[in-house]
Amino acid sequence: MDPREIIIRPVITEHSFDMMEHNTYTFEVAKNANKIEIAKAVEEVFKVKVVRVNTMNVKPKPKRVRGPLGLTRTWKKAMVTLAEGDTIEIFGA
Repeated sequence: MDPREIIIRPVITEHSFDMMEHNTYTFEVAKNANKIEIAKAVEEVFKVKVVRVNTMNVKPKPKRVRGPLGLTRTWKKAMVTLAEGDTIEIFGA
């Protein structure tokens, strides 16, 4: 699998910004990717050293649009911890 197919997008939230101070970055990743594939993809795309990868499947939440009740989509989140001294410029200063 191509590394750019594994890493879909960075997750930009208040919590993810706080975790960047601890050198942990959050990404939406492909549902079928495992921790080893995610670590290799991040290392290849961003040229950094990955120390640890934590993953979780985000469950759908109920949403109502006009009449019927629907659900948001399910997706997989990966929190990637980098080696000391490595950083990723998400917004590309």
